[in-house]
Amino acid sequence: MSDVDDLVAALEPVATALGRLGVGFYVGGSVASTYHGAIRSTMDVDLVCELRPEQVAAFVAAFGPECYVSEPAVRDAVERRSCFNVIHLPTAFKVDVFVSRGRPFDVAAMSRAAPQPLGGDRPLAVPIATAEDSIIAKLEWYRLGDEASERQWDDVSRLVALLGDSLDVAHMRRMAGSLGVGDLLERLLSDPPLA
Repeated sequence: MSDVDDLVAALEPVATALGRLGVGFYVGGSVASTYHGAIRSTMDVDLVCELRPEQVAAFVAAFGPECYVSEPAVRDAVERRSCFNVIHLPTAFKVDVFVSRGRPFDVAAMSRAAPQPLGGDRPLAVPIATAEDSIIAKLEWYRLGDEASERQWDDVSRLVALLGDSLDVAHMRRMAGSLGVGDLLERLLSDPPLA
């Protein structure tokens, strides 16, 4: 199997469990930026979801022996609106599940994500963050990492270079301002210059 097939195999049980519970979710991170053209290999999938405390037991029970997931870790992440992992043992791929914090950016990114096919022979349709929301999320991660991650900056630079004028810059400026990364966005947009 290819890396993409492994990624889909790891993502499918998580997407299925969330879908059966009616939990909103989308794929972000390097998988989303790769989908939009800034290709980079990865051994994990970042997923944002709106899992609630009363859904945790059913979510954890949905997984078979091919996945490792810790119910206490899920409960803690839902309570703190942080992150937990689901590890797909046959492929060693990890799904990092971030519980939405409900900020304006989080709500907008969830509503703007649209189902797209991932994979080759058996594609899996999952909501994927828009390019604009991927850029803003990566700028936030870049800031939280003391602006030291060359990978994050390279991803966003390549997305801006690839998508250029098709990007909704007004939306990006609104969301970047709400997350305190407006200065990073302006630096990104100034090279190459965008309106």
